[in-house]
Amino acid sequence: MATPKNMICVWYDKDAEAAARFYAKTFPDSAVSAVHLAPGDYPSGKEGQVLTVEFTVCGIPCIGLNGGDVFKHSEAFSFQIATDNQEETDRYWNAIVGNGGEESMCGWCRDKWGINWQITPRVLTDGMAAGGAEAKRVFAAMMEMGKIDVAKIEAARRG
Repeated sequence: MATPKNMICVWYDKDAEAAARFYAKTFPDSAVSAVHLAPGDYPSGKEGQVLTVEFTVCGIPCIGLNGGDVFKHSEAFSFQIATDNQEETDRYWNAIVGNGGEESMCGWCRDKWGINWQITPRVLTDGMAAGGAEAKRVFAAMMEMGKIDVAKIEAARRG
């Protein structure tokens, strides 16, 4: 399989393979496609250690780089996962938070590797896209939430 023209490169301290395997078992249309070992020593590792991991998250091609602890993650980068209902929202949120991650606000959480995720029900994005008073109500409801409550967003949409 040819390397995609564009890939998301995600920097990890040393656990790119573990993270990629977790994502592959958690999200649909996700897989680990290759693990590459370092051909020589490098600043944060040794020859023969995992250097990069090629994987997909919900069909999006990514490469994980074990680059050491030089750079830290922030909310400036996140994976946004669209969900269709509360069950799916709960499943992904609970998988991330329950595997050493942490909760945040407005549908955001962080996995144990420091990567930020937005678990976003489509009803929320649809409500925001509606604009006007509906979007304002949906936005106000979302601002009070950690994990998104689909029933409360639906109620906000209706007014």
